[in-house]
Amino acid sequence: MASTIEVVLVKLGGSLITDKRRPETAREDVIERLAGELAALRQAGVRLVLGHGSGSFGHVAAAKHGIHEGVATPDQLLGVTETQDRAANLNRRVLGALLKSSVPAFSLAPSSFLVSAGGRPDELWIESLLGALQVGMLPVVFGDVVMDRQLGASIASTEAVFLALAEGLQARGMVVRRSIWLGETDGIYDSQGVTIGELRPDTVGDLLDQIQGASGTDVTGGMRLRLETATRLAGLGVESWIANGLQPGLLAEIMSGHCAKGTRVLAAPTSQPPS
Repeated sequence: MASTIEVVLVKLGGSLITDKRRPETAREDVIERLAGELAALRQAGVRLVLGHGSGSFGHVAAAKHGIHEGVATPDQLLGVTETQDRAANLNRRVLGALLKSSVPAFSLAPSSFLVSAGGRPDELWIESLLGALQVGMLPVVFGDVVMDRQLGASIASTEAVFLALAEGLQARGMVVRRSIWLGETDGIYDSQGVTIGELRPDTVGDLLDQIQGASGTDVTGGMRLRLETATRLAGLGVESWIANGLQPGLLAEIMSGHCAKGTRVLAAPTSQPPS
């Protein structure tokens, strides 16, 4: 059964579902609209793995306690708890919106299935996520604090989690059809502020140096990290779309394969080309 499953990774960025300039401020209307759009995709037969950022919830707590640099002092231990609590708070809001839209979501905190080393995912236990996919649920992951074999604890961004999951799913014979990254901007901008419609993985290097950091409090890297991750996914044969989730209906438009908005990061040629 697992070998026949094809999935699409969708991330709702922290800048999209929260106001990153105001601590613990969720954009409830945006979350509820997107939950409805995800429900429609599922009704159309699309298998999804959903991820979301921590925005002004987890990022603020992590920055306050320096958790993104590892845990070196006893004083930081409560900071780990606070960061996880804030991230889980936002996750519960996303789950509530999905429930309201009759989506059978299954929340998976990365701290329960992933261990890092030096701030990077090092080992992954994927059974619960596979089980959720196989019974027809929507797995939902998010940025979290995880145990780290070198740093004690560290932040696992949704980008890092998605990359690890893509590798894990492919190792199980599944097809990761594409990844979609929804934020509050129209995609990747060139030096003139114009959205770049299409990027090849081999052209990304110089562009990364031009990308500014995230707005508001962000301890993981914002748009730069997103593009770096999309490039690494391209190497696995997974194309990415980086687009503006504030535009209603854009998610379905991207899934249709005929979207002219956002930035498409082309996949490197492999045995599983995007449909």
